[in-house]
Amino acid sequence: MEAKEPPPAVQSLRTALAEGVTTWKPRVLAMARQIHALKEVSFEEVHSAGAAADLLAEGGFEVEHGTGGLPTAFTATAGSGDLTVALCVEYDALPDIGHACGHNLIAGASVAAALALRPHVDALGITLKTIGTPAEEHGGGKALLLERGAFDGVSLALMVHPVQDGVTYNPAGTSAQAVGRYRAVFTGKAAHAAAAPHQGVNAADAAVLSQVAVGLLRQQIPGDHRIALYVAEGGHVTNIIPERTVVEFECRAFTLKEYESLLERVRRCFEGAALATGATLAFEDTEPLYEPLIQDAALAAHWTEAMDVFGKDTSPSAGISGGSTDMGNISQVIPSLHPWLSIPGADVPIHSHAFAALADSPEAYAVMFEAATALAWTIAAAATTSTERARLSKSAYRRQTVTQEGTS
Repeated sequence: MEAKEPPPAVQSLRTALAEGVTTWKPRVLAMARQIHALKEVSFEEVHSAGAAADLLAEGGFEVEHGTGGLPTAFTATAGSGDLTVALCVEYDALPDIGHACGHNLIAGASVAAALALRPHVDALGITLKTIGTPAEEHGGGKALLLERGAFDGVSLALMVHPVQDGVTYNPAGTSAQAVGRYRAVFTGKAAHAAAAPHQGVNAADAAVLSQVAVGLLRQQIPGDHRIALYVAEGGHVTNIIPERTVVEFECRAFTLKEYESLLERVRRCFEGAALATGATLAFEDTEPLYEPLIQDAALAAHWTEAMDVFGKDTSPSAGISGGSTDMGNISQVIPSLHPWLSIPGADVPIHSHAFAALADSPEAYAVMFEAATALAWTIAAAATTSTERARLSKSAYRRQTVTQEGTS
């Protein structure tokens, strides 16, 4: 799609923001590469969070560490306008495999956009919060921060996410699945595996039966539903009937109603395995529920217009077919944008060693800075479009709290 020529005032602001990104490019690039090399996992991103927060402080932001009681979260604030904007910064890596989801690029894009916007916050009439959000891969950092007040008063929230090459830059109509993660604990009875196996209750058999039942269930669920599991504990030696096994599992679907239905069917697989073997069964939640992602249509239009300037593919999307993010929780209550950042030449799946290497490539960093500029332009467009500003101002998030007098 051919980019439209903006009015002179808009073009002047765009030029200034693009120059701001360029000014900070060497420092942001060093930060993004450092985060990639650190490979810090959920809730352990001490140095990664510190690198992002320190750079924002250098750029004139007032930084609060430990936001929401999470040691590796932070909030960097600039401006005092009546429209509060949040840029989300992710920096956690995957265990063993590193930054195979490109969170170093997410951090770089948000931090570069924030630094470029910093000199213009007063003119735009915004309060800009750059929020360090740990534990997206596992732990639901944004869900926790939302519950604990980090997003109170925020009217719009934005970030980007890297994906493979060939995915359109138009986020309108795309989504991500709800996901819940759980632990199923089977408890049996130990016995000597040779002398008295009949006196035991084999918890490992229950784990095997549950895997078989879930495998058979997959034939009977919609094609966009997902179930994944693994045996986290399954016995220790061959001559003891295992008395305890642990199966970690997750369920995903694009709506909460479908997710809840799927979860119930999966739970029955475990319950049947317990019944068949005589083991007892207990379920435990291991992480907060990640809710489906909602892309704000107006913010998506501003982003798409910006990406047209960079000559990107902004054709309508058929939708993202899988994956989940705790940004979904934010998007359920705050107008949000979570567009996809297509890395040139990345023809390998995310969450692979090959994608982790590509997330540290010159091509990836080039689109990261384009995304940073587009994020800044999107925020500026939303803040200076009167109808958009009015709509977003009315959307400022306010938590529901329960008091002795009732819900407020």
